[in-house]
Amino acid sequence: MLLIGFVIASLFPLALAATANQWRGRSIYQVIVDRYALPVGADPNGCPPGSRTWCGGTWDTIRENLDYIQNAGFTALWISPVSQNYEGPSTPYGDAYHGYWIADASQLNHRFGTSDDLKALSDELHRRGMYLMVDVVVNDVMSTSTNPDLSTYMFKDKSQYHPYCTIDWSNTTSEERCWLGDTVIPLADINTEDPTVVSAFGNWIQSLVAEYNIDGLRIDAAKHVNIDFWPTFCGKAGVFCIGEVFGSDINEAAEYQGPNSLDSILHYPMYNALVEAFTIPGPQNMSAVSDMIAQSKTKFKDPGLLGNFIENQDIPRWRNLSVDPQSLYNAMVFNFMSDGIPIVYYGQEQGFNGNADPYNREALWTSGYANSTTYQLISTLNQFRNFLVNTTGWVNSEMQVLATTKYGISILKGNVVSIMTNIGSPPQNVSVPVYTPFESSTATTNILTCEQWAVGSNGTVDAQYSLGGVPVVLIPSALLEGSGLCGYNAPAGFSKHTSAASTLQLSVFYYVVFLSSCLGVFKCML
Repeated sequence: MLLIGFVIASLFPLALAATANQWRGRSIYQVIVDRYALPVGADPNGCPPGSRTWCGGTWDTIRENLDYIQNAGFTALWISPVSQNYEGPSTPYGDAYHGYWIADASQLNHRFGTSDDLKALSDELHRRGMYLMVDVVVNDVMSTSTNPDLSTYMFKDKSQYHPYCTIDWSNTTSEERCWLGDTVIPLADINTEDPTVVSAFGNWIQSLVAEYNIDGLRIDAAKHVNIDFWPTFCGKAGVFCIGEVFGSDINEAAEYQGPNSLDSILHYPMYNALVEAFTIPGPQNMSAVSDMIAQSKTKFKDPGLLGNFIENQDIPRWRNLSVDPQSLYNAMVFNFMSDGIPIVYYGQEQGFNGNADPYNREALWTSGYANSTTYQLISTLNQFRNFLVNTTGWVNSEMQVLATTKYGISILKGNVVSIMTNIGSPPQNVSVPVYTPFESSTATTNILTCEQWAVGSNGTVDAQYSLGGVPVVLIPSALLEGSGLCGYNAPAGFSKHTSAASTLQLSVFYYVVFLSSCLGVFKCML
């Protein structure tokens, strides 16, 4: 019977694989395994900010605390790498608690648990209707010298590595073949042009995905690997691949999405535009966002699959960049309501404010997993987005910019108008005219406050912002029926956690019509 099962699995290795299109409707919560939750009885004060050693998080402690993630409405979890890491003495840069200092990629990291523990986490996520995304590193391995002992690595032959050299950041070949890190912790660059490496990595990732029922991969340092490696690697994985292409150059970034590369990338160019537009203090250049939207439509193969984020383990926390909480809320609304897949880095919802590594990798348990204002906002955005994904064609509609001014930007996606501003918390007597697709007299609802917004004569609506520059998300009120939001009932079987790839789909779909020309005007009094 075991042999028959193996044959069936080998004949249909991708039968349960999550496609890129299924990931389009997901929202992702990102965690560093070591920093999400502690075992019962562990010292909660033993991991102060700035720690560069293991604090005690495991795959089991994530599994035991999934309610916090699911109750916020997330439909996927991205965990840091599961592969074996460097296990020697502590280095000048601390220990490999983050999971990115790979030794033997084909072995699991025993610090985070056993094979059964990882399977149990995967099984529990799937029982809840959620996806599992695993971070993988194929570009390099960690060393403590530029002439490492290769016996501890998956690849043990010197020809399977590029010779040591420092990166010339103006040269693509140098970025792909020279070593990341520095002379203290050099990251030996794997020769991913070598057929033996390509084959071994392909077999490994196919096995890993199958054994742990992984739904998607986040690929570290994707632009530091020759681009033609990725179609073979991701083809063997058979699941959604989203890569890290660090940098603000949209032309470079766009090369990494498509049939000759990856399904998607993290949208660093948009992240940089959001920082430029919304942070306080900052240039507050709102046109940076509208310009990036226009460029994304022309340069990327599919903007709807790009990863939207404002925090991760490699960049400062938003609160480190911006002193005003409304700047965070407006930027987050953009990421949830625009084209792309929203990603929230653990602790973002708790207002963590660390700067660079290791201060942006704080322990989450110090927050007490509070039901914070930001957590509540995320829960509402997720519930609304999941509702739209499951009951309308919203997720497949293309975002349009309705208005951009010095103070704000408004976008239309499907039948939803979102208005974001950069003025911050203090009220200001300024306005942003927004042309909408709604007929006069249409009743709309701001799903963030449940306020009713009636479209008056000539299609105008005046929004008074007594609390300052708060974001607004509007939908015709009649289309909220069945959402469970703002007093509207949810249909039987619907959950705010339900996603587009759930086994059972809702049968009710709203027929959404919006005009190609603008009929109405919102005047937002900020």
